[in-house]
Amino acid sequence: MGRNRRDLPWRQSNDPYAIWVSEIMLQQTRVAVVVERVPGFLERFPTLDSLAMAPEQEVLALWSGLGYYRRARMLHKAAQFCGRPVDGKDAGNGWGLKTLPGIDRYTAAAIASIAHNESVAVVDGNVERVLCRLEGWEAGAAAEAPR
Repeated sequence: MGRNRRDLPWRQSNDPYAIWVSEIMLQQTRVAVVVERVPGFLERFPTLDSLAMAPEQEVLALWSGLGYYRRARMLHKAAQFCGRPVDGKDAGNGWGLKTLPGIDRYTAAAIASIAHNESVAVVDGNVERVLCRLEGWEAGAAAEAPR
């Protein structure tokens, strides 16, 4: 399984925060750009708390060049949200991440599998389209398919 994964800098550890930041940056941004930008972001905001306490304008300024500033705003909001109890569950672990602002099924699955070594399928839109074509399913059915 590990032989097919990409060798990316943030995958050299199992730090959920670094993986989370990189996965959010990777949404609609080329990998080469993210590889260049993750280190600077993590240097300025090395912990979830440092990101949560930062002014939004500072987060957005460091996000400059990555586009889609909504992702940065949601990441910042989620960092602030992490300090609050979430129905008694740990939002920072695996599937609990889906309770955070800006975390969808794909991102939660990516973080859960990379950071927490959970056996969850990471299915993006491209994989879903292929599965739908192969199985003759309607669009959106791959997420509902039996596992």
